[in-house]
Amino acid sequence: MTIDMNKTIDFADIVVYGTIRTAEADGQVAEALAIKDGKFIYVGDKASVKDFIKEGVTEVIDHTGKGMVMPGCFEGHAHYLQGLSLEFMGGLTLDPLNDGVDSFFEKLKLAYADAKKKGKSCIFGFGWNYFTFLAQGMPTREQLDAVCPDVAVFIHDSEGHKSLSNSVCLRNAGIIDAEGNILKGEIRGGKICMDANGKPDGLLLEQAVAYVRNRGLNFDEILTEDATVQATLTAQQMLLANGYVSYMDGWSNFFGTPRYYEVANKLDAAGKLNMLLGMTYEFDSSCDDIDAELVKAVEGKKYTKGHVNANYVKLFIDGTVEGGTGLTMEPYPDGHPGIANWEEDEVTYITGKANAQGLTMHIHTMGDGAVHRCVNAFVTNGTKEARNTLVHVRNMPQEDFQRVADNDIVVVSGMLWHVLPDEVWEQVRSVTPASVSWKSYPMKSYFDNGIVMTSHCDFPATSGSPYDPFGIMEIAVTGSAPYPGESGRYTRPWWTEELITREQALQALTINGAYQMQCETERGSIKVGKYADFLLVDKDVFECAVTDIHNAKVVATYFEGEKVYGNK
Repeated sequence: MTIDMNKTIDFADIVVYGTIRTAEADGQVAEALAIKDGKFIYVGDKASVKDFIKEGVTEVIDHTGKGMVMPGCFEGHAHYLQGLSLEFMGGLTLDPLNDGVDSFFEKLKLAYADAKKKGKSCIFGFGWNYFTFLAQGMPTREQLDAVCPDVAVFIHDSEGHKSLSNSVCLRNAGIIDAEGNILKGEIRGGKICMDANGKPDGLLLEQAVAYVRNRGLNFDEILTEDATVQATLTAQQMLLANGYVSYMDGWSNFFGTPRYYEVANKLDAAGKLNMLLGMTYEFDSSCDDIDAELVKAVEGKKYTKGHVNANYVKLFIDGTVEGGTGLTMEPYPDGHPGIANWEEDEVTYITGKANAQGLTMHIHTMGDGAVHRCVNAFVTNGTKEARNTLVHVRNMPQEDFQRVADNDIVVVSGMLWHVLPDEVWEQVRSVTPASVSWKSYPMKSYFDNGIVMTSHCDFPATSGSPYDPFGIMEIAVTGSAPYPGESGRYTRPWWTEELITREQALQALTINGAYQMQCETERGSIKVGKYADFLLVDKDVFECAVTDIHNAKVVATYFEGEKVYGNK
């Protein structure tokens, strides 16, 4: 770069030296960058940046030889707000790796005592492991009643697709009457599990979970404004510490209240929201009036301002393939096809109406049947401008890859879910359709077909996988990960022909995420004119051994040119 000395030089607020991975399409690696008023004004060689430095005006950060500099990361779909709210709601939190049925009941007893002491009418919880509970004996409604006879109990599993409820909660939701007789035995897109006597046993699957949660609990009691503020700020700090400057919240009306939206706007107006926040309005498939839900989603656009983008509609098409509720092309070993929450014509209708109102579809799709259904809807009635999104995508029919690319459909991939402990492989194979038992979460095929793929961790439903970008990157390029607490032991690589390069993983974590959030001209890469959202990392993950990528740590996170994480 040549400086015209006849022009007034705009001295930089910050200059950074180091190995700068820009995430630009050409793979540019720079030596220096300069920032003024929150935006990059120079990216290039070290010699030329000196013209932007003025003593007493410019802060100079020399990160040379200390790792790398890269754009801030984008989290394409997770549930930090909901998951972390538990800490401030006084709910019941379980560890899916360590809590079994016995410890669940011990913690439930403590939660009940606390609820009675504080005069609460309900207990909300999260985190039990489906396979662990299945092996040890799934707790029944009667067992929950014995511990909590007069307080509503609702406990999500670690994936959020199943729940356990006691009689009080089921009565509140209109599922049973005071004597335990069935009032409502079927929920579209879900299942109310029954005992040997044909009565609800307390286990709920898929949309039955949402139906009972939305009707069986006291929302105002569960989620106070103070708890929401604390959860939002805690989530932000956790994301920034891991290098994320943008986060798409996967279910912002989770508790049937606009409180998350309202708090996000208040924090942003107060200058306390130091990241981009995407917010999704979910339609429950058991809703009585789709058009009424669309009106509510459109009304939610009023929260789109500043760093908040509330222009997203969320649907659950199916469940999870490993849990037997994902909608698949081929049947499961026992002959069932999974659960479909929405018919294709309904998804087509909602997509057309939403896109016409400036809303983007953000749809949970796990099985290949669910993916195909959504792609049909997007192609038939969606717009390219909306950048409608498929989330998770465990399997995609081969015929749909090119259609997804041609229609600017974004895929938010669980890049971290390519890893399974050896002892789980056979278990997964035994419960999934043969056609997909050894294949899940394609990546390379997206890049090969020109599809924009972004990354998500789905926190807290991470099943023990990492949620930091470098742990995710290592899995994406190797197909394996270190065993927790076991030095030198790695899981077997999974579906190796779908592994991607480090550069592709960087793109998925950064510039592609900006494309998903429709801000790629302003963010997502280190380029002159874009907002200065970037990270100082203690390791150059492009030069280290692939098995060392996960050890990289964020030293500092900058958002719009301001340090928002790191030592002051």
